[in-house]
Amino acid sequence: MSSLAGRVALVTGAGRGLGRAHALALSRAGAAVVVNDVGRGVDGSGDAEDVGAATAAELVAEGGTAVADTSDVSTFEGAQAAVSAALDVFGRIDILVNNAGITGGGRLHGTDTRLIERIFAVHVTGTLGTIRAALPRMLENGWGRIVNTVSEAALTAAPGGGVAYGAAKAAVWSATLSLARDCEGTGVTVNGLSPGARTRMSAAAIDAGYSPRALDLDPSHVARVVAYLSSEQAADINGHVIHVAGPHIREYSNVRRSRDTELVARLERELGSGAPRQR
Repeated sequence: MSSLAGRVALVTGAGRGLGRAHALALSRAGAAVVVNDVGRGVDGSGDAEDVGAATAAELVAEGGTAVADTSDVSTFEGAQAAVSAALDVFGRIDILVNNAGITGGGRLHGTDTRLIERIFAVHVTGTLGTIRAALPRMLENGWGRIVNTVSEAALTAAPGGGVAYGAAKAAVWSATLSLARDCEGTGVTVNGLSPGARTRMSAAAIDAGYSPRALDLDPSHVARVVAYLSSEQAADINGHVIHVAGPHIREYSNVRRSRDTELVARLERELGSGAPRQR
């Protein structure tokens, strides 16, 4: 993989778990890293812990260049502040990894309103806000890499019935594809990553059997793909959604309309078709 020397990366939610692994991989490839994390619980609550500073110190101890940032990306102002941390310290931003996320809730009618709002704020506002702040600089420089974290929960029922979480991830998935189209030919790429890794947030679902227990779900497997997508070699990869679980890499294909399904046949049989069939 080509070196990321001279590049500056912002990784949100980088104090622990997947974000920490992403920060380590990018730093080891030569990028200067802004380690953003508010240090709260998996549902966004609780007292803040200075986990970002610990990860930044770890990167520096390895010989890398890193600073910690505690901006709350769940607001557009906080997202702008996180990007500004990269610009103020390093003078540029080349790589944006939107990893920050929270979970919680279950059935929609049983989930606290504030938790639903918090889930959407962290995932959707956190993603759109940082991109909105960073993209003009990337376009100006003619180079940029954006990696957004999505989830299979956007396409299938989330473990435990996390309706708000799945809906928020679906919004990020859609935004990723639209932004990728907008950035075609600019030197900026936008891709989605659906991770399968054992972290503080995913441990309960994995223990419940959502993922094979025998699979090595170390976050480093996902982070190596993030580092590659952030490299010069990945300049032609834009608008893709990739799933990584352990050593296994897969790509999601876009959902397409089809007339060749049992449901369509039933509806046309029972309701009739007033026009020629179209795909």
